[in-house]
Amino acid sequence: MMKYLFNIAALTICFAAISQDKWDLRRCVDYATKNNISVKQSDVQARISALQLKQAKLNVYPTASFSSNLGGQFGRSIDPTTNQYTTTQLLSQSYTVQGNVTLYNWGRIKYSLESQKNNTKGAYYDIEKNINDISLNVANGYLLALSAKEQIKVAEVQVTQTIQQLDITRKQYAAGTVPELNVLQFEAKLSTDSSNLISAKATFDLDILSLKALLNLDAAAGFEIEVPDVDKIPVESFADLQPDVVFQLALQTQPQQKSNLVKIKGAEEAVKAYRAAMYPTFSAGYSLGTNFANYLRSIDPASLVLQGNVATGNFVNVAGTNYSVMQPQYSYSYTHKSFGKWWTGYGNQLSDNFTQRIAVGVSVPIFSNGQNRIAYENAKLNVRNIQLQSEQADYTLKQNIYSAYANAVAAYQKYVAGKKNVESNQKAYDFASKRYEIGLLGILDLITNQNNLTTAKLTLIANEYDYIFKMKLLEFYKGNGIKL
Repeated sequence: MMKYLFNIAALTICFAAISQDKWDLRRCVDYATKNNISVKQSDVQARISALQLKQAKLNVYPTASFSSNLGGQFGRSIDPTTNQYTTTQLLSQSYTVQGNVTLYNWGRIKYSLESQKNNTKGAYYDIEKNINDISLNVANGYLLALSAKEQIKVAEVQVTQTIQQLDITRKQYAAGTVPELNVLQFEAKLSTDSSNLISAKATFDLDILSLKALLNLDAAAGFEIEVPDVDKIPVESFADLQPDVVFQLALQTQPQQKSNLVKIKGAEEAVKAYRAAMYPTFSAGYSLGTNFANYLRSIDPASLVLQGNVATGNFVNVAGTNYSVMQPQYSYSYTHKSFGKWWTGYGNQLSDNFTQRIAVGVSVPIFSNGQNRIAYENAKLNVRNIQLQSEQADYTLKQNIYSAYANAVAAYQKYVAGKKNVESNQKAYDFASKRYEIGLLGILDLITNQNNLTTAKLTLIANEYDYIFKMKLLEFYKGNGIKL
């Protein structure tokens, strides 16, 4: 008994897991927006734009840099502490802190910052646009898959009915009430219905593969869509989806329109920034520095020997008498200092050699081969180009909304007509079946009525899902998003 209970519990958990693993439209849309490559690319572009905005903000602050150099000098060089030529080997090190700040540049930094702020907003609106586009595509693919799945059910019912009719006809043939031709015709009908069922399944499989591709999901991965109750899918009335009202709402809610508006503002601010670049820039600079230098070798006192006095060529007059100035001449040899002695007086030199500098400058763009002027004119043309793109996008949006409304009305009319067509063909088929069973109707007439009913049902399914999608498209333009 425990074994049977365990098996039942395992099967229950398995079926529960399978049912939980079904994909509804919300899950499909969420997965697509997180894994679709186009959405990921727009996210990367938005991150790049955000970094550019961060850089534009940091451009307001002064710059600062630190540098230090340590090295030896050999041969004829300049002593960095005295700025005099020397042939003595030196070990020197310098420290420098310097920077610059823009005092006034006619608002170029401010306008560039505002321009980048708007461009960054536009980049994030572009993410929303791509998410909306992929959501619409996923919703359409999802509804196509649902329609294909319903058509499988219709085809399966058709095959079942044909099998039942074939069984009845075979019994009638065995009893001698109908000719063998009736049996052959129903067998042919069963082959056709079976072929239609196979085609319906193939269509469903292809729709599922297309939906997986939109989700960026592995084609070999398990995937099952959840079938909602079509009759319970909420759909707004046509009175709430009038195209002129929907269009006005779409201008305020659609990310493409929002993106165009902020990009126009960004381009206008960029024009101001390029114009400011043609005027002088006032800036201030500063630097703090110090250095250290010491001989790498020193005179050995033990080797110091007086060689005599040498006349310098200078004279000193004492009481009317010129006396030659003599200079003692020594011979000596060098000895290299130890590492510790190299740094003798290091701290004192850094303190004594400390320098400070501050300066105010102006940069005037007199002639730059027309680059600043052309950049300014190009920025103005870019504004006009974005304005035209915005106008085109608004025009296209309006056309799409009015077309979607007209298509929705047509789809609803087809759906209503399809329901009536199914009802009429169902009555005709039921009546034909009864007449065929009592021998008052030929088999060809029965098959014709059956085919008409099947066609009507398939058409009704296609019209119903087409109507739902057209209405959901209008709701999307209104700003309600995609939902079933």
